[in-house]
Amino acid sequence: MRLLVLCTHNSARSQMAEGWLRHWAKEMGVDLEVHSAGTEKTLVKEEAKRVMAEVGIDLTGHFSKTLFELPDPWNFHLVLTVCDAAKEACPAYPAKTAKRHVSFPDPSGKPLEEWRRVRDALGRMARYLVANLKVGRIPTDEELEEAAR
Repeated sequence: MRLLVLCTHNSARSQMAEGWLRHWAKEMGVDLEVHSAGTEKTLVKEEAKRVMAEVGIDLTGHFSKTLFELPDPWNFHLVLTVCDAAKEACPAYPAKTAKRHVSFPDPSGKPLEEWRRVRDALGRMARYLVANLKVGRIPTDEELEEAAR
């Protein structure tokens, strides 16, 4: 299964979600190809790398990219937007592509404690999503939001 996490800048939330999804897929033995991208390109925030390293997930090799820099950008089973702006800017995908949206607050410019709160919420949501994908089910937006709490 191919999954895309989409956010505006691909600098924080989508990068952390990608890291968590890969982590949980490996942990649960789920064959999941995870990518993240932004509607605009920038740099991965050092705070994202730092707080993910605190939980043992290395984002060192991650870099910001746009959807059009990905291999086969229109062939995803699931597109997950993690900010409202990306949901609005998300291009139309083929009908076979499931689309889900969970809005997470932007921790940019905030203390590390806020980064940790967003990281942990993304981790809970990612764990729930991967556990459901393992049994062939894609949860609803509402279920993913509840899992993030």
